[in-house]
Amino acid sequence: MSSLLHKPLHGVRIVEFEGIGPGPLAALMLADLGADVTTLVRPAASVAMGKLAGTPDNPLRRGKRMETVDLKTPAGLARARDLISQAEGLIEGNRPGVMERLGLGPADCAAFNPNLVYGRMTGWGQDGPLAQAAGHDLNYVALTGLLSLASRDGQPPQVPPTVVGDASGALGLAFGMVSALLSVRSGGPGRVVDAAIVDIVAMLGSLVQWVRAGGQIDGPEPSPFHDSPFYDSYPCAGGGFITLGAIEPPFYALLLSQLGLQDVDPQAQYDKSQWPALKARLEALFKTQSQSHWCALLEGTDVCFAPVLSLAQAAEHPHLQARGVYQANEKGHLTVAPAPRFTPLN
Repeated sequence: MSSLLHKPLHGVRIVEFEGIGPGPLAALMLADLGADVTTLVRPAASVAMGKLAGTPDNPLRRGKRMETVDLKTPAGLARARDLISQAEGLIEGNRPGVMERLGLGPADCAAFNPNLVYGRMTGWGQDGPLAQAAGHDLNYVALTGLLSLASRDGQPPQVPPTVVGDASGALGLAFGMVSALLSVRSGGPGRVVDAAIVDIVAMLGSLVQWVRAGGQIDGPEPSPFHDSPFYDSYPCAGGGFITLGAIEPPFYALLLSQLGLQDVDPQAQYDKSQWPALKARLEALFKTQSQSHWCALLEGTDVCFAPVLSLAQAAEHPHLQARGVYQANEKGHLTVAPAPRFTPLN
């Protein structure tokens, strides 16, 4: 009987504007559950993903229909609008305002597809002081206060407890439940959602499996995520840590400029023989000033930066306050706002 079941999202049409990281992974989850995903690919490949993955065999494209579209041309925009007009969902991971400038923002799409579900993937959100700044996974976890929970005896933190396993499992179960409920509402039969944490965490590792296939992690070569000077946590003078995630070449070049390291060649970013010396140099440099000094110099820029905050400090950070992420209840305990957020399409 189970082999005759359609997948829960069978027949649901999704248009994905391909980015890097979490957006494509979210679209992959939908495709794996049966959605018909058309992925619009930029004519020029991502330099950062080319460096990290080292292979054109992108597993995040599994089960998707790939189509190269140049959104800078009238023909490309017309093709995108045509696909969106026939879709039930859209996923994009650009900085706030990019899709609006292309004429493909929510209000634009509402004019020809008022029932569209418009999915927006960002690191910092659509608004708030950091909305336009670049960032990466390490920075987002640092600013929430959760990364600080993984630090022991003043050592740089790595992975916060309960987030990667338990919370990911909960998210996977919620995703599966919504998918199955949608299937039932569309006339499908009831079904069991088997949400094993180990399965879900392994599935969320799709990005790192791709990087591993390119030899950039879990192998004999130094890893950008473990050994490079541009993606790590660093201690500061007087205590506290900051995080860098300057993976993309333009962000790395900006980091060197902001730090006054004119003698370091930004074109040699992935010359791994230079990593140990430069990492030691950065460690020494960051220890010369306080965390607040580095925040004043780097936060809000495209160097992909965030301080490692405690939970109490995170609740007071201007960006998280602007977005209302943390609030104190009547007993003074921190509560977290629901996410993701929902706003009208138009």
